[in-house]
Order: sequence, then C-alpha cells, then structure tokens
Amino acid sequence: MYSYDDRMRAVKLYIKLGKRMAPTLRLLGFGTKNSLKAWCWEFEQRQELPMGYVRRNPRFSAAMKKAAVEHFLDHGRSVTFTHNAMGYPCRETLRQWIQEMHPEAKIRVLGQVQPQAHPQAVKKAAVVELCIRQGSARAIAEKLAVSRPTLYNWKNQLLGRNAPASMKPEPNASPSPDRSELEKTVETLKRDIRKLQLEHDLLKKATELLKKGLGVDLRLLSNREKALLVDALKASYALAELLLELELPRSCYFYHRARQRAPEKYAQARRSLLEVFERNHRCYGYRRMRAALDKEQVNLSEKVVRRLMKQEHLVAACAKQRRYGSYRGEIGAAPENLINRNFKAQEPNAKWLTDITEFQIPAGKVYLSPIIDCFDGLVISWTIGTRPDADLVNTMLDAAIAKVDTRARRPIVHSDRGAHYRWPGWLNRIDTAKLVRSMSRKGCSPDNAACEGFFGRLKTELFYARTWLDTSVEQFIGVLNEYIHWYNEKRIKISLGSCSPIEYRLRLGLTT
Repeated sequence: MYSYDDRMRAVKLYIKLGKRMAPTLRLLGFGTKNSLKAWCWEFEQRQELPMGYVRRNPRFSAAMKKAAVEHFLDHGRSVTFTHNAMGYPCRETLRQWIQEMHPEAKIRVLGQVQPQAHPQAVKKAAVVELCIRQGSARAIAEKLAVSRPTLYNWKNQLLGRNAPASMKPEPNASPSPDRSELEKTVETLKRDIRKLQLEHDLLKKATELLKKGLGVDLRLLSNREKALLVDALKASYALAELLLELELPRSCYFYHRARQRAPEKYAQARRSLLEVFERNHRCYGYRRMRAALDKEQVNLSEKVVRRLMKQEHLVAACAKQRRYGSYRGEIGAAPENLINRNFKAQEPNAKWLTDITEFQIPAGKVYLSPIIDCFDGLVISWTIGTRPDADLVNTMLDAAIAKVDTRARRPIVHSDRGAHYRWPGWLNRIDTAKLVRSMSRKGCSPDNAACEGFFGRLKTELFYARTWLDTSVEQFIGVLNEYIHWYNEKRIKISLGSCSPIEYRLRLGLTT
C-alpha cells in the first residue's frame, strides 16, 4: 500500500514532531492513525521496517485508476464531479491518484472555502508593521498573504477605528495630542508580541528537547528541565528574561548547568551495556544484562540497568505464534506420559525432551530437531535440515545415544505424538538402546512445555529479531548452529545461578 521510503519518512517525521499524531498526518498527507502507530511500534522493536507489503487482490485495477484520472482531467478537473459521475473511489483516494499520475494538475474544490485563522500574535505584529511602515499597506498585506481590508480590520480590532493607520510624521504638521498614546500602545503591542514569541519558543523547545506536549505547563517542569530550556534559548533571549518567564532562580540555573557539564557517571557502563547486548544476539532483558555486567565487574542495580537500557533503546524482540506441527494422526499405540509435566531432574541424562520446529525464511524452510536435558536445559544433540523427515530425528537420536554412559541409567525420552517418533526407525533405535518412551497427550503442547519454551526463546532471541532477506539457507543453518553452541556455552540462565548449562555442570564437577 505504501512504499518503504514513505513509511520510513512517516516514522521519522512522527518521532521528530514528538510523536504527535495530528501534525504528522497533516504534513504527510497520507496514512491513518492506526497505520502510523503500527509503523512506529515496528520501527522501535526492530530498528527497521519491512521492505514492502504484499497486497493481494487490489480493489481498483490500473485501468479503473487511469479512467478516473482521465475523467477528472477532461471534465473541469473537479474531484466531486468525477466522484459522482464514476461512482468510485472516495475523494481522498482520487486526490492521491491525481497527485501520483499528474502532480502538476490543479484540483478545483467546489463549495465555500473557510478563511484561514491567524494567531493573535501575527495580527499584533501586522498592526505594528502597518503603523510604523515606510512603504505601502498593500505590500505588507501581500507579504502576510492577506487582503488589504483584512489588514485594516485587524487594526480596528486592536486600536479602534479612530486610531490612524500610519504614525509617520507629516511635513509641516502640528504634533497630535494622541500621538504619544498611540506610540505607547505600539510599544505595549511589541512587548506583548515578544512575550508571546518567547512562550511559543519555550513550548517548542520543551517539545523537541524534553518530549513534552504543546499544552505543557512550564511552571510544572523540574529545575533541571528549565535549565535545559534556558541553555537552548539564551542565544536569542536575555538570561534574565528567560529566568523570569520560567520562574527559575538564578542560583538553580547555574547549579544545574554545572551538573550538565560534568562528566556522565554511567558513560563506561553504557558502553559495556551496548557491547553485552550486541554480543548476545540482542535478546537479554535487564535481569540477564545485570548478571552479565556483574561478570565483567560492572556493578549496577536493576533499576539503573533498566533505566540505561530504556535510554539506549535496548529492547528484546517479542515472541510470535508458532506455525509447524508434526501430528499425522494415530498410526500406532502411544506410550504413557511418564513425565507428566514434571520437567525437573536431579541428575543429568534422566529426562530428555525432543520436538521439531520450523523456520520459514525468504530463501526456504529450515527445520531443527534437538534433545533437551531437563537437568539444566542443555541441548544434548541436534540436527538441522530442510525437510522434517525420519533422517532428521534419527540422526539426532544416534548422536545423543553416543554421548550417554552405558553404565548409567537410561533416560526417559519424551516427545509429542508426531509421526517421526512412531516410525519403525525411531522405535528400533529406542529398543536397541533400551531407552524409555514417553509421549504427550494429543494436541496438548503444555505436556512438552520445557521443549516448547526452548523453541520460544530461540525464535524470540534469534529469529524474530531479524528480517533474513539476504540470507541463504546454508547461511541460516550456520547461524542457527552457532546460536545453539552459544546457548550451551555462554548464555546466562538466572535459574542456574547466572551460568550457562556447561558452566553450571563444570561448577558441579560434572562432565559434559
């Protein structure tokens, strides 16, 4: 519907105007409130927007679009007449088509045009310029894009009908007794204009620097925020004038200015925060960020970490709905659910969980089949392929069996009721290794919640945070393989004492 450049321009303008909806839509000339909110949310989450949308079954064809524009050009260039004659589209859509195909065309509007409203400050400035002018009143009216009678009407409203429109001294004219009063009135108007301009500039700077709304009460701002406004406008206004308008004591201003110029307390912490976030796939929340910083001897409280992450726009990606399912119907007797949602194990290789998940990227589909140890969440073995066939799960099971100590107790292998875990190849390997089978109930994903949770974390931290437009299937498989190694060796788990699964086993003196 809208191009990538149009959506990026809309988001940047929305942020620049302090996330004010009405001025943004008025300057853009396209889009709606809901679409603009959706674009801004997606940009804040991913720091990027999709390159485009696939729009299916357009409502109006190219021929209908061309016919409507040609009718507009051939019948007086009236949007209303074309809309009534053709029966489509709405007036706003027709204007967009005309702007797109013939930007030079002039659109004629039927009906009375409402006069433009001018602020009181503009009227006062125009009257002052009219009274002290050196040229003609028509030149002043043309500069303000109003008519000459409108200019004199403003003068009558502010000064009265008896006040002269010009205060230039006429040659050989005796001084008027009302001249001094008129000059005082003009000076009062000048002071009022300057005061209004100062208020306008303060509100504008509060919107740009402090992200406040235009209707904010300047007296309710903190002294630190007032000091920021004074620094931003002291080149245009006197310091005493700004302090008086903001009701800010002079000592408070110099105190906050000295604090602003002092070196930032968390400058080094911000750099460490950014490095940890980028190094760990941009998926850490504030708890794991704090644990990672503690390992680097950067000691910060949780509130400080949350505040710094918010200021640096470090936001982890959100989860999305899963799509792949491996259930193919009842093709044989299913074993009992021995796990029964008890995903805790007192020792390694006591309970294993397995499943298959799908990754759909522009280059194709990729499937992952892992085995998860309930003891600490370690990925015992995994296989990655482009087809969810028997070789995918059988290869994974062979690799897991090879890592098990033959003298130890055989683990329980828990899965869903997918066809991969009921085929002869899988059953033969289970019987040969003397493993114990366990299956979830039909259509009940919480029965395998620990494995589903691993898939959710993987996709939230790695998959959903990127677009993968320029990634081939082979490259994606390499990235996925690197992530699982990082997950086992380095990824912090708060439940394991801020250690990765392998670090946790080494701490306990267990072999991996």
